[in-house]
This record gives sequence, structure tokens and C-alpha cells, in this order.
Amino acid sequence: MGSRPIRLPANEVLQREIEPLLTRPVGRPSNKPVVWYHDFPYQAGSWDRPRRVVAKIEHHKGELFPRVGFIVTNLRRKPWQVVKFYNGRGTAEEQWIKEGKNAVKWTRLSCHDFVDNQVRLQLFALAYNLGNFLRRLALPKSVKHWSLTTLREKLIKIGAKVVAHSRYVVFQMAEVAVPRKLFAAILDRIRRLAALLPRAPVPS
Repeated sequence: MGSRPIRLPANEVLQREIEPLLTRPVGRPSNKPVVWYHDFPYQAGSWDRPRRVVAKIEHHKGELFPRVGFIVTNLRRKPWQVVKFYNGRGTAEEQWIKEGKNAVKWTRLSCHDFVDNQVRLQLFALAYNLGNFLRRLALPKSVKHWSLTTLREKLIKIGAKVVAHSRYVVFQMAEVAVPRKLFAAILDRIRRLAALLPRAPVPS
């Protein structure tokens, strides 16, 4: 199992372990959920030894029964820290990995050779990281919520008309995708980032 927490389906044995915590707190119901944590050793029939189980019990206003979840883990952190770690892993799998599939299509590994697919996946991961760096470091606060798909369609894959003059080149772009002020702000942030990068030593 390693150190990765795994959600455990509820059963009668697990429910008995947390039975004292299933009773709704006395007094006026709180507007915020009342959350309790509990950990205990548990051994399923197919396990060779007992393992640590962390339970999270949430009492919500207006709900008759509490929300209960069980996680089996070998982490030695406090119960609430184990749940936080588990939720963070879930976010990574359900949100960021899904975003990578949609934005950079990193599941398109159609080469016949395993090594070729490995290189393709590394390139996809590099593209994802570059896009994520751009989103975190160069986007103004008003568009920080953009997904990588939106970022790709509005900034990277956008069409433009190139008008060349004797002294300069003009890129004419539709403001429907990105307003001029926003595009200028993004370029300014990228320019300032470039100034922070260490310069390569000049060969003597």
C-alpha cells in the first residue's frame, strides 16, 4: 500500500468503532459543520495484519445523519492531517490529471514503440508544466482562474494577421478572445520574469 491513503467502504465493525461520535452534538446546531476525527486499528478478513484506519465524522446543519468516511493508511500523521493528505491526492488525480488529458492530450500515445511513447509523454508533461508556469506567474489576478484549455485557446492557438513594415511587425488579433489591455499586461509580466532569470556567463 505504501504511504498512499485508501478509502475504505463502511461496514458494521467500522461503524461500531465510531458509534459514540455518531450522536449529534447537544445544543443549537452550528451553521458550520461539526467535524470529528478518530483513528483505530482494524483488520479486514483478507488482510494479514491490522492496519490504521482514520474516520472523519461530519455533522451538518439540517441533516439527520452525519457524513462518515473511512481511510486506511500507514501514515503516522494526525488524523486530520491524513484526511487532508488524502483530499489533496484526490484533487491531483481528479482535477490536475484530468486537466492534462484535456489541455495537452497527454494520453495520445499512439506510437508502436514503448520508448517513443515514453518520449511523447515527457514532452506532454513538459508542455503542461510550461502552461502551468505561465498561468501561475504571468496571468493577472482577474484571469488566474483560467484552465489550461482556456489558456491554450485564447493565448497560444489564437489566429493573428501579420503586417510587416520596414521597421516593425504588427500582429493584428481579435479582441474577442483577449482584450488588448489584458494581452499587454500578460506580455509585461513575461518581460519582467525574463529580467529575473540568471544570465548565462559570457565566454571569455
